[in-house]
Amino acid sequence: MEVKVINNQIERSMRELKRMLIREGVFKELKKRRYYFKPSIKDRMKREDAEKTRHKDRKRAQARARAVL
Repeated sequence: MEVKVINNQIERSMRELKRMLIREGVFKELKKRRYYFKPSIKDRMKREDAEKTRHKDRKRAQARARAVL
């Protein structure tokens, strides 16, 4: 990844880099690898994350449907 510093605006470039890292999932991966989880706990966390994603997708679809009407 590369972020260019324009007009000596380091803070802005740092924010942009952080956004890029978040978008790529680097921070999530670091948190995941910080500790060892037993395989059974990993499976449970995976199921919970999938449920969260489904819930968010359902909410977004409902919001879009309301916006169309």
